[in-house]
Amino acid sequence: MNVRRLIPTTAVAGAVVLGLTALSACSTSDAADGGNGDKLKVTASFYPMQFLAEKIGGEHVAVTSLTKPGVEPHDLELTPRQIGSISESDYVLYLKGIQPAVDDAIKQSGVKNTVDAATLTTLENHGSEVSGHDHDHGHEGEEEHGHEGEEAHEEHSEGDGHNHGEEGGADPHIWLDPVKYAEVAKGVGKSLEKADPDHAADYKKNTDALVAELGELNTAYETGLKNPATRTFITTHSAFGYLAERYGLTQQGIAGIDPEAEPSPARIQEIHTIAEKEKATTVFFETLASDKTAKTLAKDTGLKTGVLDPLEGITEKSRGADYIEVMESNLAALQKALGAK
Repeated sequence: MNVRRLIPTTAVAGAVVLGLTALSACSTSDAADGGNGDKLKVTASFYPMQFLAEKIGGEHVAVTSLTKPGVEPHDLELTPRQIGSISESDYVLYLKGIQPAVDDAIKQSGVKNTVDAATLTTLENHGSEVSGHDHDHGHEGEEEHGHEGEEAHEEHSEGDGHNHGEEGGADPHIWLDPVKYAEVAKGVGKSLEKADPDHAADYKKNTDALVAELGELNTAYETGLKNPATRTFITTHSAFGYLAERYGLTQQGIAGIDPEAEPSPARIQEIHTIAEKEKATTVFFETLASDKTAKTLAKDTGLKTGVLDPLEGITEKSRGADYIEVMESNLAALQKALGAK
């Protein structure tokens, strides 16, 4: 899996296009056939979708990711070759609202088996400040948080730097909550069974194994974050709303800037006040962006810096080889910052 990630995506996409030229007479919707028993050709929009496709598809799929390792997914522009590779896919897995260029290309592609991960779980609205003190995570709790988040989103929507999810400001970062990600995994498993019925039993088995792994990860987070000294963490990238809500934490995003811009003096003061009041210790930055903002803030507020990875891509700098390992690193970083025993 790691080897494939190191190959430039454009090269892989190009190879897919070239390799399929001879098969152009075949219907791309005839996924079960997959070109005389070849692997199901899967296009994933970015790493969290790639991980699901590879884990659930196993040996029956050949996965191409549209986002190269190390590229900020939100800014992705597609090459004509990549757009061609989408059209030639048997199955496409993406997350609407993260990558507008991908959303448009998929709409035009005409691929029969196209799955939007956002439809497989409940999306909510999260602003820069997301609190999750309601531990009832049923639908009622979700609705409540949705409304709280809506207010927070409206409050911080001007120049939030990350206008995620065009529809009503819904937050698309569902993969950072292991429970929601498991819901998505189940939906992906079912859709692969439908797209390629010959291997349905294997897809089901792989889905069950992944869901169990995500269940263990959720338990580790629940246990590890049970008794923190503070429930507030500060981050340059407001990607952790679902995670905060799931485990009863409060995310304070640095609103009004993108992850690499300098915070305004007013926001530095605000963060300083919040940090003192909530006893927050750490400003988190992400692996794919500069740590400049976090360092500026830390210097001006006397806070420490740390890495909290939004898992939008895996590179050599990632603290782990895959989703599970990086999420475990995130848990350790949060435990340290929040003073969780």
